[in-house]
Amino acid sequence: MRWIEITLEADGEAAEAVAEVLRRFGHQGVAIEQVGFYIETWEDEIPTPERLAVRAYLPEDARAEAAKAQLEDALHQLHRLYEAVPTTPQYRVIDEQDWAEAWKVNYHPLRLGRKIVVRPLWVEVESAPDEVVIALDPGMAFGTGTHPSTQLVLEATEDLLPERRGAHVLDLGCGSGILAIGAAKMGAGSIRALDTDPMAVQITLENAEVNGVQGLISAETGSLEQLLANGETFDLALVNILAKVIIAMCDQRLGEVVRPDGIAVFGGIIEEQAAEVEAALRTTGLTPYKRRTAGDWVVIEARKTTP
Repeated sequence: MRWIEITLEADGEAAEAVAEVLRRFGHQGVAIEQVGFYIETWEDEIPTPERLAVRAYLPEDARAEAAKAQLEDALHQLHRLYEAVPTTPQYRVIDEQDWAEAWKVNYHPLRLGRKIVVRPLWVEVESAPDEVVIALDPGMAFGTGTHPSTQLVLEATEDLLPERRGAHVLDLGCGSGILAIGAAKMGAGSIRALDTDPMAVQITLENAEVNGVQGLISAETGSLEQLLANGETFDLALVNILAKVIIAMCDQRLGEVVRPDGIAVFGGIIEEQAAEVEAALRTTGLTPYKRRTAGDWVVIEARKTTP
């Protein structure tokens, strides 16, 4: 099997729109990464994320040409409504055994927050004993750590967990498992990781084992509906998905999975969407109290209000 790698570059809001289109055609999800940020650096040295690369993969089979034509038509239609959306994808064919290598080209170590180090499995880095090192092979799951939202949610976790040692944490939409692993290494007592993509769940489990935290992380295919049906609640919820999905979840009683006085952290939000997301959070019993920003991206922290 060979794969067609599809890449488009755009600014923050346009990148999110492009990702929505690619999700209709791509196999096993879409990755959004910051362009030009491939160096190991500290938080105050990270450049503002002005451009993002959106990537997806199509199987190179008899349907590929038709899929490419449909994709390009969808991009042109979107461009008519929003001029910032690019219309010309870059295509690259890669072999099945080389698809992971495609990630490695654009995935390098980085430092975040005060003591967070995210590194690819294939790169060794020097680290201090008190640093939190997260080693990842993201596979085709979202979550390399290069996306501004992922970085902001990790930094929020670093700030929140010291006062919540032993917390029961939810990673809803776990992707590569980066947030779940980070939480485990920052002092969480247990982590429930869910994703609707079975491949993401498998990658999360593999990355958890590599990081030595498999005993703290329970990962499986599932959604908010499953949590509500089981009556599960959490001290800290990490939800790095998309604004419109978060808003829809609020209509589905999202706040019920957060314990009284618990905290929820929401990522995948463009600045223009933040007020709408915050309004939706209030309807489900969550009170927004803090925003973290990086360029056009916003992460919202909200507290479960006590009845």
